[in-house]
Amino acid sequence: MKNILFLCTGNSARSIMAEAYMNHAGKGAWRAFSAGSTPTGKVNPFALETLAAHDVAPPDAARSKSWDEFAAAGAPVMDAVVTVCDNAAGETCPIWPTKSGKAPRKLHWSFPDPAAAEGDNTAKRAAFETVFADIRAAIDGFLSQPDA
Repeated sequence: MKNILFLCTGNSARSIMAEAYMNHAGKGAWRAFSAGSTPTGKVNPFALETLAAHDVAPPDAARSKSWDEFAAAGAPVMDAVVTVCDNAAGETCPIWPTKSGKAPRKLHWSFPDPAAAEGDNTAKRAAFETVFADIRAAIDGFLSQPDA
């Protein structure tokens, strides 16, 4: 089984939804994790609601966590690291543990921040739905590649 880490600044919405969907869609082939450079400390409730609406289980003990956890000794070694927001893509990431001296594959998928959506709850839910659909399409495309 391969490991993949989804990174975002706050680790409250996009990276959480990507982690959950990859664990759902890549079951048996991929094990997903998520983290943030500056975690908010809480998971956005609209992210959890969106996952539930699609019958996707949230990450075990869903929590907003620092990417430092995945650079520490004893952390799972990643085969791929994916930034899902432009802020995290521009930041200096930690040095990730390597597998037999091979660094993880690095990818960047840019998704707008649904947590920044304005308006009433209906508008916010719509923003989360749109971003989740984009995340799902990106992950499905990734999983369909022969080298995935």
